[in-house]
Amino acid sequence: MREAHPIDGAMPGFEQLVEDPVTDAERLHVAGSCMDDLGLTMPALVDGVDDAVCRAYGGWPDRLYLVGKDGRIAYAGAEGPRGFDVEGWGKAIAAERAKLRAGPVPAPAPTDLDGLLEPLRTQFDLPALGAAIVSGGTLVALGTTGVRARGSDVAVEDTDLWHLGSCTKAMTATLAARLVEQGRLQWDSTVGALLPDVAMHEDWRPVRLDWLLQHRGGMATQPPRALWQELWERDEPPQAARAWFVGQLLQAKPDVAPGTKAVYSNQGFNLAGVMLEAAAGGTAWEQLMREHVFTPLGMASAGFGAAGSATRIDQPRGHRDDGRTAVAPGKGADNPASIGPAGTVHASLADWARFVALHLRGARGDKGLLLQPESFLRLHTAAEGSTFAMGWVTAQRPWAGGRTLTHNGSNTLNFCRVWIAPERDHAFLVVTNCAGDAAEKATDTAIGAMVRLRGLAPR
Repeated sequence: MREAHPIDGAMPGFEQLVEDPVTDAERLHVAGSCMDDLGLTMPALVDGVDDAVCRAYGGWPDRLYLVGKDGRIAYAGAEGPRGFDVEGWGKAIAAERAKLRAGPVPAPAPTDLDGLLEPLRTQFDLPALGAAIVSGGTLVALGTTGVRARGSDVAVEDTDLWHLGSCTKAMTATLAARLVEQGRLQWDSTVGALLPDVAMHEDWRPVRLDWLLQHRGGMATQPPRALWQELWERDEPPQAARAWFVGQLLQAKPDVAPGTKAVYSNQGFNLAGVMLEAAAGGTAWEQLMREHVFTPLGMASAGFGAAGSATRIDQPRGHRDDGRTAVAPGKGADNPASIGPAGTVHASLADWARFVALHLRGARGDKGLLLQPESFLRLHTAAEGSTFAMGWVTAQRPWAGGRTLTHNGSNTLNFCRVWIAPERDHAFLVVTNCAGDAAEKATDTAIGAMVRLRGLAPR
């Protein structure tokens, strides 16, 4: 911290050794010399020349402090020298050392939701059903019930991987926010600016990134049938197929005037994904997701496409025919890998909950997260006259105390649903390995049951 008795100061009666540092570098040099002279081997923290730490925590005269392993102040003494309590300081140090030897206090195990879910799974005749509850920034309840594949007796497990379908969109939007914060592109970056070498109808060139992420970019809900079929048949890496697909879509005039009407579109998110790849120097969307979303959040289970082996029933399998027939991983078990930005992520419930917890905390205004508060506000705000935010649908619900963020996901073989209630500090996630009317009703009913379980107002 600030030198109390520098050579160039005015404090007679003290042994003055150094001049008062005027730059951070000079202060670091003085601190290093002090540590060398005293033979200190522990790390030292050096206050900047603005003396911000000293002003915030210093006393006149000085005080004794102890900072714990968690970065919080574990002991703060009275003003010295008369207020120095070396014995009390020593006891605080001993207590912190005891905590370190004991190791971290384990978090309480999440509440088991199996008993709540099994009657619903039976009622709606689903192969399997899973759910999780997030509150206080962490997973507070978790459960899975049923089997990984209809006709087998292989039970689902809490660590199994579930296909999240269009709930991937919020993850792609989160990736976009990360790249915007890094200065790789802007929310108003345009298709023409990021893809200058791609031949396209002129009406596409001014389309902005944020429009695409809010379903206002002019893309149709469904691609041309022949183009979709050809995408299925292409035998090339997902990034190359995605670039080809988007390039073909850009040949035609936008389906609606860009920046005006909101039209839900997977194609818009695929175009956004190609724009993010271009802004990142050609790195594939899949790698960008791992680097900027999955890894920072600790989502080790997250991946792409249908999870598991085609020869072993080692993960939940999607089902067709209203949940009657299991589909083994492979071609036909998911949409083409190239449409990843719109909906191919899979993850465990616990890892999906990590992502949802991020957005719950961000929606509540918490700071020090993966994104800045202004980025969360941008992601969670719908355009005027629309309910589509960036990867989220906005809605008002009494049980949530007002605003919510929600989304469903399905590749027609699996289904999932998430609701975030920022005002109540709760989020609810449900997954099942089939799709259709029963899956939608079951997951909605499960959300209601969890809302009541947590003592929130009835839906």
